Amino acid sequence: MFEQLTDRLEGVLKNLRGEGKLTEENVSEALREVRRAFLEADVSFDVTRDFVKAVKEKALGSDVLLSVSPGQMIVKIIHDELVAAMGGPGSEFELSGTPPCGILMCGLQGSGKTTFSGKLALWLRSKKKRKVLLAAADVYRPAAIDQLAVLGRSLGIEVWQEGQGDPVEICRHALEHARKNGFDAVIYDTAGRLQIDDQLMAELERIKAAVEPSEILFVADAMIGQEAVNVAAEFHRRLGITGVCLSKMDGDARGGAALSIRRATGTPVRFVGVGEKLDDLELFHPDRLAGRILGMGDVVSLVERAQEVIDEKSAKDITKKLLNNTFDLDDFLSQLRAVKKMGPLKSVLGMLPGMGKLSDMVDDRQISRVEAILSSMTPKERREPRILNGSRRKRIALGSGTTAQQVNQVLAQFEQMKKLTKQMGAMAGRLKGKKLPSRFR
Repeated sequence: MFEQLTDRLEGVLKNLRGEGKLTEENVSEALREVRRAFLEADVSFDVTRDFVKAVKEKALGSDVLLSVSPGQMIVKIIHDELVAAMGGPGSEFELSGTPPCGILMCGLQGSGKTTFSGKLALWLRSKKKRKVLLAAADVYRPAAIDQLAVLGRSLGIEVWQEGQGDPVEICRHALEHARKNGFDAVIYDTAGRLQIDDQLMAELERIKAAVEPSEILFVADAMIGQEAVNVAAEFHRRLGITGVCLSKMDGDARGGAALSIRRATGTPVRFVGVGEKLDDLELFHPDRLAGRILGMGDVVSLVERAQEVIDEKSAKDITKKLLNNTFDLDDFLSQLRAVKKMGPLKSVLGMLPGMGKLSDMVDDRQISRVEAILSSMTPKERREPRILNGSRRKRIALGSGTTAQQVNQVLAQFEQMKKLTKQMGAMAGRLKGKKLPSRFR
């Protein structure tokens, strides 16, 4: 996401950093490029105009023009204005009120409400330890109820369904069931339409009155850009939405909706869908996303992902093995699988400062190929790679669907990594009286 905008802004900022001195002329020229980049990324005209105006006013201030590194000051100004445009520093999504708290999902048909309901239920259970009930209230779209039921079964989350009944009564009954059975939250998956109509809005208003949800989340398809922004504004006018969820953000290289929708609704973007899997859901942090857009990475999110899949003890054990030169192919395989749990490699690399371009060159199939090679080895072969003679390597290649050359490449890269870490361990030993740092002992 935001690839198009990131590429354009990186070029503009690179030119500004190369200027020995900032003047009104070169700042204005750069901001013309920024304006063009925003509009091409499908950011609304009003947001683009106000953004450029705010950046220009601050960039031409004496603090910037006379600073030691004016180019870096411009980057900070653009970063801060991007954060402001998307809603300011991110706030944690917390359900308030007496349980069970209700979350009413609304939006047009095809925006991904049902899938997003499942993703949100999984997020609440895994991240917030909430007991969640899904309510199937879309009685119009064929197979909508079955789709939610299948999602619920795959996640191990209960789904309240009554077939083709009255959506208002279905939601009311789901709330009663949640109260009696100790649920913390109820997610109401409601019907959509191909376009906004009064019948749809009236039904949603009746559901809102019946269950009094804590949150009303509008789900928008990020790929339809400004149309999503216009639809969100109308839903907000009729329902008073409390937040926006952007689905299919991974498929939108422009990202204009994320930059424009806050202005149209006055409500924050809460979540973004970043993939097809049910755990591909991220809290929307404007400050972190601004860093990604400017090619500055998002190390905080990367660390959070790493903490979810690698516990502190395992990390220390692996570090100790690396420095002691006892790291084997079993450890390599376990770390490879942990990295895979963090998400697509392109997404992970994109969170590292300056690695955005490199992320386009990586292929997750390479990781799967290495995993297949390592998995085709016996436990003894992974513990003692020195026994891997030619016949064993040929067997591993056949078992993993690769070639002997690819097996040799993996083993060569592993040996190279071991040599490097051995040198690091020796250096650490010299610095610490030939002992490991205390945190690794």
